[in-house]
Amino acid sequence: MLSFLPAPLRGTLAGLTLVLNTLIHCVPLFAVALLKLLVPIPAIQRLLRYVMHGIAESWISVNKFWMNLVYPTRWDTQGLEGLDMRHSYLVTSNHQSWVDILVLQYLLNRRMPLLKFFLKQELIWVPVIGLCWWALEFPFMKRYSKEFLIKYPEKRGQDLATTRKACERYKTNPVSVFNFLEGTRFTPSKHEQQNSPFQHLLKPKAGGIAFVLDAMGEQLHALVNVTIHYPQGRPTFWDLLSGQVKSVVVRFEKMEIPASFIGKNYDQDEAYRLEFQQWVNQLWEQKDAELGALKEQFPAT
Repeated sequence: MLSFLPAPLRGTLAGLTLVLNTLIHCVPLFAVALLKLLVPIPAIQRLLRYVMHGIAESWISVNKFWMNLVYPTRWDTQGLEGLDMRHSYLVTSNHQSWVDILVLQYLLNRRMPLLKFFLKQELIWVPVIGLCWWALEFPFMKRYSKEFLIKYPEKRGQDLATTRKACERYKTNPVSVFNFLEGTRFTPSKHEQQNSPFQHLLKPKAGGIAFVLDAMGEQLHALVNVTIHYPQGRPTFWDLLSGQVKSVVVRFEKMEIPASFIGKNYDQDEAYRLEFQQWVNQLWEQKDAELGALKEQFPAT
């Protein structure tokens, strides 16, 4: 354990380990991705996807190692039972920090198929890791404002087309498609700006997961609804690197996806869109209440 070292030194060592881990794993990942591009045979591409997912899982395992090394974080988790690597899942969670992603990877690695996140298109230009996301077939989304779509209506529906294209590739291998329903990290200023009706959450955006259900609903085994609480408050990425995340509370709920949602078109069916939004709001009301209960059970330390 490195907990005896000063936090700045722990953070520096962990950051260097993360960078080195990424550089070492990206070499075989890029090589396999290039081979997959050059050999357009479905059976071989399916095998190569398994290989690439294995490389990504190895990268996550090394990250778990340095996370455990810098500080023995106390993990309080419930609901991980019943997940497996054989099925595809739709996963969603509240979003408070960049740390959320590493928390989810830490807990779910090799318990369920590799998480595939929805990413902003601009993130593909992040050095090295952006290409890793591309090689692993993460869906990159270009978001347009309402004002832009009014001016350029031909761009409407491109997010759905992108989602469908990504999900088509997922049909040959089990996958966990992940989406932060809030769309952005929670901050008090964003909460106030939105005039959110929830005490601990931003307003959910239902379109992302609705498009996933539209594209691959019959393939999905269940919805995994995740609630994350940090008793010390929202951590920064530096807090994680330097071993200052003392405890993390996570609740997983495996839920059946309503059969009535399968095969519907969220973009064109107004009645279904309203029904789906109401369902998502009910999920968020329950999550808001659960976060309130967790904050009482695990107060700030």
